[in-house]
Amino acid sequence: MLTFVEFPADVELLSTGQLRMPFSDAVKYCILGISILLLLVALAILIWQIFRCFSETHTSYPHQDTEEKPSGAENYASPPSTKGMSPQFSVVDVRAEARRLTRCLSRASFPSNSSQMVSNLGSQKVHGSLRFSVYYDQLQAFLVVTVLQVEGLVGSSQTSGLQPFVKIRLMWAGGQVTPSVLWTVLQEWRTRVVKGSCNPLYGDQFSCILQDNKDMINHITLRMEVRNFDKFSRHTVLGEIRVPLGKMNISFPLELQEDLQIPQKDLVGEVLLTLKYLPTSQRLEVGLLKVRTAIAEPSSDAVMHARISIQCNQSKLRYQKTSAVHRCPVTVFNEVLMFSLPDVPLEQCKILVSVYETPSTGRSNKCLLGHLSVGKDRSSEDEHWTLMVRSVRQPVAKWHGLLL
Repeated sequence: MLTFVEFPADVELLSTGQLRMPFSDAVKYCILGISILLLLVALAILIWQIFRCFSETHTSYPHQDTEEKPSGAENYASPPSTKGMSPQFSVVDVRAEARRLTRCLSRASFPSNSSQMVSNLGSQKVHGSLRFSVYYDQLQAFLVVTVLQVEGLVGSSQTSGLQPFVKIRLMWAGGQVTPSVLWTVLQEWRTRVVKGSCNPLYGDQFSCILQDNKDMINHITLRMEVRNFDKFSRHTVLGEIRVPLGKMNISFPLELQEDLQIPQKDLVGEVLLTLKYLPTSQRLEVGLLKVRTAIAEPSSDAVMHARISIQCNQSKLRYQKTSAVHRCPVTVFNEVLMFSLPDVPLEQCKILVSVYETPSTGRSNKCLLGHLSVGKDRSSEDEHWTLMVRSVRQPVAKWHGLLL
């Protein structure tokens, strides 16, 4: 049943002009002003985004067009994205990438002569001499080193702030796994610190038992460094001496006095690094793939880790550490670390890598195995750094010498 409703004749619909808002004129003008302000802000943001898009579209990198891209860099693809993938698949991809990079590398990229890896720490004149004694018992393979005295370090006017001590290393050159000789630190000792003396007396004695190998003593070099102790910074190396034990008759206690020489570095290993520069996001990817070292006595509880940092304009950024891996002749890491660079020219940046060994039982007693640096200096430009700058957004791998 339908019901019809009739409206009275005097009821009329309100027109648009008859609608009135229950606000005063001041409130209406405020709402209008806020609306206009928001419109202007939106227009400003739109203009800024258009300007950014236009500037990024027309930005060019001269080194990509004018310089020739290295032949090895075009074979390196960027690492696959691991977003949405399980950790197992990401590890497999990284290892496959590392194997492919290793096959593309040639040993010609690494210097064949170990003398090229030796760098002098300074050209200043070294003062002083070191008096010590060495004795080796062949029957028991027992080596004794005694530090007696350091003489004539500096003048009397500079004696007040001097705190010398002697650091001793037994360097073994028997592990020749590459054309370059790799040194291994068998033992490491240090004497006590003598304050305020340029002719300190020590009398500290150190001993160790070598392996039951008659030929091992012929490949050992005694490296003794005289350092100035610094509580708040790195110790200063005042000079060093090197004594090849195989060329001396030390079956009886032999006392020697040698003049201090300019400190030098020894090649203790090789590190395979990958570098990739991302100019848009101002980031640098440093990949640590492998570390090759010589091991005299394999230890089951020794682990190795690396600490990588970036130095820009003489200031170090926050360093990053890799995971601890069991040490072997060729230790595989396959880790990539990301660094955000400050707003400084890339030529002022340098990569610092330090490799440490720690026993798995005591993490606090870490030992420095060696360190290296990659960057562009004023005097010489590193080849790996040049390849990285040319191959933007592509990882470039190269072997580097680990020095100590």
